[in-house]
Amino acid sequence: MKPCFTPWRVLCVGVAWMALALSVTPARAAQPDAALAARIDAYIGQPRFAGASWGIAVASLDDGRTLYAHHADRLLQPASTAKLYTAALALATLGGDYRLPTRLLARDAVRRGRLHGPLVLQGSGDPTLGTPAHADWADQLAAQLDARGIRRIQGDLIADDGFFRGPAIGAGWEAGDLQAAFAAPATALGVDENSVRVTVTPAAAPGQPAQVAFATDDSGMRLDNQLRTVATAADEDIHLYRAPGTATLHAFGTVAAGSAPRHYKLSLPDPAAVAARRLLAALARHRIRVDGALQVRRWPQDERELLAGTRVLAQVLSPPLGQILHDGLKRSQNLYLQNLLAHVGTRLPVDAATDHADSDQRAIAALQALLGRAGIAPTAARIVDGNGLSRRNLTTANALVRVLTYLAATPQAARLRDALPLAGVDGSLAARLRGTAAQNNMRAKTGSMAYVQCLAGYVTSAAGERLVFAIMLNNDTSPSEARAAVDTIAAMLADAGRRN
Repeated sequence: MKPCFTPWRVLCVGVAWMALALSVTPARAAQPDAALAARIDAYIGQPRFAGASWGIAVASLDDGRTLYAHHADRLLQPASTAKLYTAALALATLGGDYRLPTRLLARDAVRRGRLHGPLVLQGSGDPTLGTPAHADWADQLAAQLDARGIRRIQGDLIADDGFFRGPAIGAGWEAGDLQAAFAAPATALGVDENSVRVTVTPAAAPGQPAQVAFATDDSGMRLDNQLRTVATAADEDIHLYRAPGTATLHAFGTVAAGSAPRHYKLSLPDPAAVAARRLLAALARHRIRVDGALQVRRWPQDERELLAGTRVLAQVLSPPLGQILHDGLKRSQNLYLQNLLAHVGTRLPVDAATDHADSDQRAIAALQALLGRAGIAPTAARIVDGNGLSRRNLTTANALVRVLTYLAATPQAARLRDALPLAGVDGSLAARLRGTAAQNNMRAKTGSMAYVQCLAGYVTSAAGERLVFAIMLNNDTSPSEARAAVDTIAAMLADAGRRN
C-alpha cells in the first residue's frame, strides 16, 4: 500500500480556494462597530500598556466588513499562531487524508528466510510514532517481515533520518529552549514525540543523592547526577541541563526530603537512534535476528546511494494529516507542525535552483507563493518555521485574519475549526475564558512565549454574527497579565452586540 503523494497542482487548487474566500469580501469602506471599538480602545489605552505593542483585527465572516482594527498592519511576533500558516499550507498541498509513511527497505535478496545485506528503517516525518495513536508501529513492521518469512538480517540496521534536508532545529529557535520537549528536534525518524520523561525523587533522608530516572531505558542519554536531598523546601533548587548537541543530562542542586516526585519532559538528543532501538526490540519479539550493528544516517549525508535499488518490505502509515493537525493545534504541539512543514517541502518539485535548498526553505517558499497569490504581501507575513518557536517570525493581525478567512471557505473548514482549541473546554484554551460568552463558543489558536501573547480564530458574537479575529500583544513583560489582557479583549468580541 503506497501513500498518495499529491502533486503541485493541489497547491494551485488551495490558492484558488483562498482567492475565492477573499473575493467574497465586499469591496467597500470598513464599517467598524462603534461600541466594540470604544470598549477595546479604552482597555488597550491604559497606561500599563504604554510600552507594549498591540495589533488587533476583527472582521465579519458573514458580510466581510471590518468591525475593529488597531495597528492591524503592524508586524509582530505571532508565537504559535504561526501554526495557522502551516495548517493552511499542509491542507492546500497534501489534503486532510494524506498519510506519512515509515518504511523498511532493502536492496538485497531474501533467500531461505535470510535478508543478505542491510535493512533500512526510513522515516518521512510521522510525529506520532510511539504515541497512543501509533504505539505498535515497530511491532507492525516486524510482523510484516515475519509474514514474509524473514528470520534473519545478515547486515546492519540503518536508521535513515535523511528524508528531511536541513537542520533539525528551526531557524531562530532559542538555544535555552532546546533541551525542553516543546523544542524537540524535528526529525524524519523519531519516536515518543522526540522527548523523554524524567522523574526526580528525593532520597529518604537529607544529605543523600536524589534519584533521577528516565521513563525509558533507550533514550540514549547519559546521566551525571549531582542532585542532593535537603531537609526543607525553602532550600530546594533543582537544575537539569543538557548542552545542545550532547547526550549527557546534568542534574544538580537540591530537592526537599518528603516532597512528591517531580516530572519533566526533555528533548531526545538522537530520536532516530531511539526509534531504531525500538524496532530492534520488536524484531527480537518476533524472533528475527539482526547480525549487524545499528547505524544512523542523517542530513547532510547523501542517502541516494543508500536507497538506490531498494524495495519496500514493510510499511506503516501515520494517522491522516487532518488528525495530526487536530492534535497539533489543540495541544499546540510544536513537533507536529514543524514536521508537517518539512514534509511539505519534500513533496515540492526540485529544479536546479532549489536542489540544495532544505525542506523548510522549500515549504516556506511555497507558503509565500500561496499567500502572495491571495493578496497578502510578502511584507505582511514573514514565517521561517512551522510551529512559531522562532523569534524571526513576523506577521500582521490582518494577515492572520485573511488566512483564517481562507480556511473558513475551504472544504477543510469544519475539520480545521474542530482542531482549534475551544475556549474553556479543551486544548490550550481549556482553562481560559471560563464564565464568559466565549466559553464553548470561541475556537482559536493560542500563541505564547516570553513577552508575546496572541490569540487568533473564530467566535460568534452575542448578536449572532460570525467573527474572525487576531489579537496580538508583544513586549508586555508580565506573562499572566498579558494573557489576561488578550482574554479580556476576546471576551469583548463574544459579547459584541449584547443588549444591556
